[in-house]
Amino acid sequence: MIKFSHFIIGFMLLLCACKPNNKENRTDTKSVSSILDKRYSDILEYPLDSMAFPRSMDIKTGDINGVPSKDWTSGFFPGNLWQLYKITGNEAYKIKAEQWTAFSEKEKLNKASHDAGFKVYCSVGNAFEITDNQHYKDVIIEAAKTLISRYNPNVGAIKSWDFNSDEWQYPVIIDNMMNLELLFKATQLSQDSIYYNIAVQHANTTLKNHFRKDNSSYHVIVYDTISGKPYKKITHQGYSDESAWARGQSWAVYGYTMAYRFTKNSSYLDQAKATALYFINNKNLPEDGIPYWDFNDPSIPNVPKDVSAATIMASALIELYSYTRDDQFLNYSKKVIESLKSREYIIPEKVKAPFIFMHSTGNLPANSEIDEPIVYADYYYLESVLRMLNSQK
Repeated sequence: MIKFSHFIIGFMLLLCACKPNNKENRTDTKSVSSILDKRYSDILEYPLDSMAFPRSMDIKTGDINGVPSKDWTSGFFPGNLWQLYKITGNEAYKIKAEQWTAFSEKEKLNKASHDAGFKVYCSVGNAFEITDNQHYKDVIIEAAKTLISRYNPNVGAIKSWDFNSDEWQYPVIIDNMMNLELLFKATQLSQDSIYYNIAVQHANTTLKNHFRKDNSSYHVIVYDTISGKPYKKITHQGYSDESAWARGQSWAVYGYTMAYRFTKNSSYLDQAKATALYFINNKNLPEDGIPYWDFNDPSIPNVPKDVSAATIMASALIELYSYTRDDQFLNYSKKVIESLKSREYIIPEKVKAPFIFMHSTGNLPANSEIDEPIVYADYYYLESVLRMLNSQK
């Protein structure tokens, strides 16, 4: 566990790393610390309800979108509590994290979803890392068994969605790379190579079919289960089939950086680097590092941003830097952490909410969660802070 004093010193260094560009949003360190403390306190105080994992919030009305454990985002809130326990050392976060994690454990048997990684690993995985409780180990392995039930060897990938089956025979989304960490970890814990082998095959299939010549990623590849070949390359949450949906690029970089950690396959590292460079050097990336929801929306800059895409990428690039020692990756992560300390992004102290940041975008084409606080933006921010602190040891 990180000592609280180490966290304060390290985090203050990060907060002071560079000067904010917008004077109106400039916030002194003491004020930022106070605002973040309030945000962390609100996360702790959110009442237990197994049917209301906080997912997002309408900042104008204060209405919180609470979801059951079957929702793909349910693992993030318990994960936030576990990470806050690591950051602060406050046992109250651990107690609450254990309670929320218990609500999410049944998802280890949910075969109707490819998101076992998000739901189980972000909650139970953090729990096991911190407590070394063998019960959590068993849950992780069981969830991995469930996840591989969605694998088709003819396609060489795990199926993402079951809906819209009349149009999409076998859809695989770039987000699905994130769920492979559960499989890699399950092999480490069980010594059964089946999980590792399926994870590698999924990563290889995605590597072959998901990326364009400019190293941006498609969102959805639809496969024919007989030939095993893709027959559609489309989007579901981006601006267009050929556009670069910002969060999708972050999933790709994070996923292949993580896959390199477990496999040391240089092709995974090469793809992570290439897509990261596409992202951080994109002409449409704002100066503060927080991307618009899609890099190719023609209405930029008059479109919503996506803090979640920034925090996922920031976390990924801290790890990518550890393998490449390329300063531009670490500099981007520092920029994001610095930018997010401003009043432009932190939810005001007066607002009661189990979230930290505003201005994430979930699914703009579906008019869902546009420019709102969303739980996974907070999760990857906290992970970024922890990774940055660990990198300084």
